[in-house]
Amino acid sequence: MADLTELPEPDRIEGAPHPRETERLFGQEKAERGFLDAYTSGRLHHGWLITGPRGVGKATLAWRIARFLLATPPADDGGLFGDAPPPPERLDIDPEHPVMRRSMQLAEPGLFLLRRGPNDKGDRLSADIRVNEVRKLREFFGLSASDGGRRVVIVDAADEMNTQAANALLKMLEEPPKGATILLVSHQPSRLLPTIRSRCRELRLSPLSPPELAQALEAAGADPGPDAEALGELAGGSVGEAMRLTELGGLAIYADLVSIFEGPRFDRPRAIALAGSAAGAANAQRYDLILHLVDLFLTRLARTGAGQPPLIEAAPGEAALAARMSPDAHAARAWATAAQEISARAAHGRAVNLDPAALILDMVFRINETASKRAA
Repeated sequence: MADLTELPEPDRIEGAPHPRETERLFGQEKAERGFLDAYTSGRLHHGWLITGPRGVGKATLAWRIARFLLATPPADDGGLFGDAPPPPERLDIDPEHPVMRRSMQLAEPGLFLLRRGPNDKGDRLSADIRVNEVRKLREFFGLSASDGGRRVVIVDAADEMNTQAANALLKMLEEPPKGATILLVSHQPSRLLPTIRSRCRELRLSPLSPPELAQALEAAGADPGPDAEALGELAGGSVGEAMRLTELGGLAIYADLVSIFEGPRFDRPRAIALAGSAAGAANAQRYDLILHLVDLFLTRLARTGAGQPPLIEAAPGEAALAARMSPDAHAARAWATAAQEISARAAHGRAVNLDPAALILDMVFRINETASKRAA
């Protein structure tokens, strides 16, 4: 059995600071204001569903809310003299506050982080959040109930709960302990039980604008370099996705995809090299990224034919290539159909553990076949 401290954190993006280590949140002022309005009006709900695309700051917001609640004393009305302090306008707390220091070390007694734990053997992370992890909440609330203070739970990500875990959490949302606030981070809220969604107030986060994304990347210690616009285009306003693209060379991979189809005939040697770069267990993350970028490439082709070409090239020559391969609505429909078929084949290939290189080559051949039909 591995030491639990040696297992990777399931809610950490490789190469990026953990959300609890991220003090600033960019581009999500509306969501922050929505929570503060509820707090200052005395309508603080016990369950909050924080939704939006991956990597736009949902977990960072959850940590900011948790620290704010644990570090901010309950408001009073100022008594007879009416000298109550003004209501808070931001979720920031003093960086030297004990709650901040303890939360950074996962040692804050008023905070419980519910996430994927170890598997049965204890040598790797479980594929989902299991009911035994949720049951630990009973002990958390039981041991901490005596002081009557606030208690906060962060579930990251709620989408990863299995059925038993979701039902166990639902019972706590139905009968929340006094002073408890449960923050559920969700990338795909439609996957959650409707009864869980109905018992939470939603805070919806949006993709970041290019300037906001650049600020967030700088704060995270990442340098997008001269290709910041292309990076932002592929990342779709997601800091997490931009970090992943930077870490794994996503811009170069996408440029390779474009180059494969730039000539009158597709570049077979380049396609074979791209496929080979995903082979082996050590390249599992690159493999995932290539599949994602192929899907994105097809989506951008379909959008071009539909009269909605991307405003920013994600690789040199992409605009000219897309205009040639997808010049009209008929082509757009063909590429949309191809995207669905190729995505389904990729999902099946992964399910049966098809060799990554073979699967990627098959996808490239299918794209070339669709392009050839369009040319004919």
